[in-house]
Amino acid sequence: MTSLTLAQAQQIISTALAKSKEAGYKPMAVAVVDASGDLKAFAREDGASMFRFDVALGKAWGAVGMGVSSRVLGQRAKDNPNFFLSLAATAQGKFLPQTGAVVIKDATGNVIGAAGASGGTGDEDEAICIAGVEAAGLAHG
Repeated sequence: MTSLTLAQAQQIISTALAKSKEAGYKPMAVAVVDASGDLKAFAREDGASMFRFDVALGKAWGAVGMGVSSRVLGQRAKDNPNFFLSLAATAQGKFLPQTGAVVIKDATGNVIGAAGASGGTGDEDEAICIAGVEAAGLAHG
């Protein structure tokens, strides 16, 4: 299994923020975590609120922990809200099942991390993460 490198994480962030700026989105924050959920890299644009770090990290952390995008987690949470409330409590608030994060996969399909964003709509957050992951030559899910 391949490990997520710092260079890849930084590429994900720089491309995600460039995509956001190009699209005219509000100021964003992007967090990239490795397969263990440890923060690999983070950036918050000027003007983004102080909550952006925690939200972006919570989306990425939940995605990598469950091995699916935060969009999928949000859909699952609708069907089983008590379980997802329990997960959030167990994770000491680090787990956020809201659209805006994707898992990062290596060439063989193994999850090697996740990228999460905050600042726009969930769809905007997710779109910039996808752009970043693809620019780094990695797959997403």
